[in-house]
Amino acid sequence: MKSLTPIFCLLFVLYSCMQKQKVDALYYNGHIQTMDSVLNETEAFVVKDGKIVELGTQKELLNKFKADTQVNLNQLYVYPGLIDAHCHFYGLGLFMQRVDLTGTRDFKEAVSLCMKFYARQQKNYLLGRGWDQNKWPDKAFPTNEELNNAFPDVPVLLKRVDGHAAIANDCALNLAHLNIQTKIDGGELIQQNGKLTGVLIDNAVDLVENIMPKPSLKEKIKALMEAQSQCFDYGLTSVQDAGLDPDLIELIDSLQTLGIIKIRVNAMVSLTPANLEYYLKKGIIIKDRLQVNSFKMYGDGSLGSRGACLLKPYHDLPEHSGFLLTSIPDMELFINKLANSRFQLNTHAIGDSTNRIILELIAKAGPKMKDRRWRIEHAQVVDPIDRVRFGALGIVPSVQPTHATSDMYWAEERLGAARLQNAYAYKSLLNQLGWLPLGTDFPVEAVSPFYTLDAAVSRKDANGFPLIGFQIKEALTREEALKGMTIWAAMAAFEEAKKGSLAAGKFADFVVLDVNLLKDDLHKIRNAKPLAVYLNGVKVK
Repeated sequence: MKSLTPIFCLLFVLYSCMQKQKVDALYYNGHIQTMDSVLNETEAFVVKDGKIVELGTQKELLNKFKADTQVNLNQLYVYPGLIDAHCHFYGLGLFMQRVDLTGTRDFKEAVSLCMKFYARQQKNYLLGRGWDQNKWPDKAFPTNEELNNAFPDVPVLLKRVDGHAAIANDCALNLAHLNIQTKIDGGELIQQNGKLTGVLIDNAVDLVENIMPKPSLKEKIKALMEAQSQCFDYGLTSVQDAGLDPDLIELIDSLQTLGIIKIRVNAMVSLTPANLEYYLKKGIIIKDRLQVNSFKMYGDGSLGSRGACLLKPYHDLPEHSGFLLTSIPDMELFINKLANSRFQLNTHAIGDSTNRIILELIAKAGPKMKDRRWRIEHAQVVDPIDRVRFGALGIVPSVQPTHATSDMYWAEERLGAARLQNAYAYKSLLNQLGWLPLGTDFPVEAVSPFYTLDAAVSRKDANGFPLIGFQIKEALTREEALKGMTIWAAMAAFEEAKKGSLAAGKFADFVVLDVNLLKDDLHKIRNAKPLAVYLNGVKVK
């Protein structure tokens, strides 16, 4: 009988192995932050068919599962794949194909960069983006004389960093048939001494952009691929693109089907009458990598270009209060149509007047709006009277913390000291619903979500300015900021059941870092780059 013991043990081992569930991969020996409600940390998890099966200790999981692949995380830090709740994914890709004017010190330098870029490209027009007059010595909008001298016969359009203003040369203005008599709803052609300066505000930008050649299919695909590459570089596995037309959405869908585009895209449809009717008829689209369940409406412009619509005039331009990009009757029409659909509405609103108008129109649509998670994007300047309406109406404020640290140098000039206290109030907005999605608004700001975390928590720039933080009472905790880029970002798009945390049944999207986002020095975190990024359990970086 004793001789049977080894055979019995072998049979027992074989039987035990047969009873184990087969999975694709085991990841173990890591500091794995699940981002669940109590911020649990675990050391291992298993993945099958692109989804997480179970989390626990290495020993527990090896007793239950047989993994084809086992990955030692070497005590590194693992977080759910990061989600940008408000960005311009396709816009980032286009930006990378145009002259980059970010950080230029004056308009002369911008023109010089344009000349060098144009000499390298093989096109008879020029597009660029990134200049910011607030970072120039006189902080004034430029005029296009230097641009006309450099490009007398080539149409040029250079967008401001926020995309809500641009400067065009006379060649482009003439091709668009613009002159000092041209009137524009929701926009402005800046004049000086009875002549157009070339500066275009908000809807006026479209009039010149529309006469420029459109990107070819090849350029569109390249833009999407380059944007994806940069997002993966920073640990982003999901993006919410704040405004796309049907042709781009369908291109993304086809590229995802072919496996060329892997990143998950939640596409907000640019709200036009034609796009609205198209998707109301087509219905919501929910796929593993693509979701179309919302529309993006523009309420006003930006604070930097003085297009944001304010309750009282600008502190540094007393005769001007900004303007709406969509008329109130049109807003009400859109809101009522969408209120009777299953679609979400996400409205760009910077100024306190625009925020009030949107909140009042949604309230007017009735109590059925309470649980719709309709969003106000940016919610940048909100009167305290209106702030509480976010909570009362169930409206989600969707904010971008790096806007605060980019704008803090000049925001008081626009708003004055008293009204500045109502701006970039992220903690106060968080307190309305108890959760707050965070984004970057790239390419307006940098792609890195680690900049977002730093700005949300420290309220300082890359150089540690200001010493105590800009309006530090509105800072978020690290946990809140990280949730804003994971589970709360997923909630903002009705996607929390499938991503945003590491849990059984959710996509195996995760990022591996050598920094602890909840404890390490913020400057170190700001400069973080992922060591590995996984989407559906497959390494994409």
